[in-house]
Amino acid sequence: MSATQAQERLEKTVLAPLTRTGPLYKLVMLALLGVVGWGLYAYSVQLRRGLVVTDMRDYVSWGLYISNFVFFIGISHAGTLISAILRVTQAGWRTPITRMAEFITVVALSVGALFPLIDMGRPDRVYNMIIHGRFQSPLVWDVLAISTYLTGSIIYLLLPLVEDLALCRDKLSNQVSPFKRIFYRVASLGWRGTPKQRRYLLTGMTIMAILIIPIAVSVHTVVSFIFAMTLRAGWNSTVYGAYFVAGAIFSGIATIIIVMAILRKAFHLEEYLTQKQFVYLGYMLGAFVLIMAYFNLLEYLVPGYKMAEGELFLLRMILTGDLAPLYWGYILGGLVVPGLIILLPWTRNITGLVVASILVDIAMWVERFLVVVPKLRVPQMPYPAATYTPTWVEWSITAGSVAGFALIIATFAKLFPVISVWEVKEHMEAKPVEEAPSPTELAGARE
Repeated sequence: MSATQAQERLEKTVLAPLTRTGPLYKLVMLALLGVVGWGLYAYSVQLRRGLVVTDMRDYVSWGLYISNFVFFIGISHAGTLISAILRVTQAGWRTPITRMAEFITVVALSVGALFPLIDMGRPDRVYNMIIHGRFQSPLVWDVLAISTYLTGSIIYLLLPLVEDLALCRDKLSNQVSPFKRIFYRVASLGWRGTPKQRRYLLTGMTIMAILIIPIAVSVHTVVSFIFAMTLRAGWNSTVYGAYFVAGAIFSGIATIIIVMAILRKAFHLEEYLTQKQFVYLGYMLGAFVLIMAYFNLLEYLVPGYKMAEGELFLLRMILTGDLAPLYWGYILGGLVVPGLIILLPWTRNITGLVVASILVDIAMWVERFLVVVPKLRVPQMPYPAATYTPTWVEWSITAGSVAGFALIIATFAKLFPVISVWEVKEHMEAKPVEEAPSPTELAGARE
């Protein structure tokens, strides 16, 4: 196949989902809308009756909502961070996955940022925090950090989209709805592919790729400060910043693998999202299995050795008490089993890596819950240990947020090309003509 034919095939495959919608897609969207609607109903109940409909009280004042906040902000980091690092290092294999990674960042940030607002109970408290908030408060730092990161991530997502939006404008004018035609014309910003436009675009992308890396690292470090800046047992730690960043990248890589697998199957992208991309991301996931195991050892070994006030109660509750099944389930299901799947050659394939990623995401949500809730259950004065069991309202809002995350991604996939066509084309042109696909690439394309 000639280079021109290969590029035409790429355009046809990637742009096809934008022009037609199957019944299964509509059914999935309807189901997601139903779950989101139920979550909105649960939130309306909370608005009318107050936070009393949750199980959060004076002792355990943070629960499922803040756990979700930390989790969603976490998975947002791998998208832009991995994309930026791979762009800066010019790793050619990353070209088909960068757009999905960047959009996961924006969606996860948008969904995660809602949870502190939900946790406040009344929306007007947001205004009061902005107007009367003290800059000494880590909560105010969170607002500034997340808003900065969200702004930068949106810019970083939109810059590489411009050329593909112009492609949609030129190629799909007679195959899409009037709304899409107008949208592509406006959003492409008059792109004509001139050398001057290309130079400005690449300069902007390079600047944003360099800037977004320290911003991403700093954001989850600041998120950790809302815990680490207290003297409470379990939170009073100097490693929380690095621990949170590592956990964010860990769960983020797993989310990218899951989304890649779904879009690959749904839109027939096997030729471009090959086993190579999955295996390389799997290697990164395996590296972070070891990093997370190291941080988990530090989290409990150091305070356990010193055994300051409250630490013994916390360790017993997590390691051998009523929360032990959650903790050991996280260790086995989120670290040991995924690590073995990645380590063994016969399970290091697309199916195995998707299973490992699902286990990692579930386990990392459990880990975020264990970061938030158990520490608040430790008595600060001579009173009985607090208890916390999320109510149906909390679970419904959580389910609605997950469905909303999936709904936005599914909508995006019908409005924008999920693979950066122009970057893949450049990679094809830079690749030597005589270079044959590797056996791994061929096997991945056939799956």
